Amino acid sequence: MEPIPNANILLELVAMEMPYGKYKGTLICNLPVYYLEWIKRTGFPKGKLGMQLETMYEIKLNGLDHLLTPIKKMGGNSK
Repeated sequence: MEPIPNANILLELVAMEMPYGKYKGTLICNLPVYYLEWIKRTGFPKGKLGMQLETMYEIKLNGLDHLLTPIKKMGGNSK
């Protein structure tokens, strides 16, 4: 049985800020792809943040950023 995708993950990507590092305070959805690639090479952190960063990495890697645009507009986040 395949896991059921959780739509809340996308909402969290446009609302949650990076809690530390060079991009502290930047919304996860706005992190540059080179930074996500670096995190992948060094290892995603454990837990929810790691899952969010890995999800954002996959979205950007596959050119699917546009899927987040309507969600960003709903929330009004622009950081």
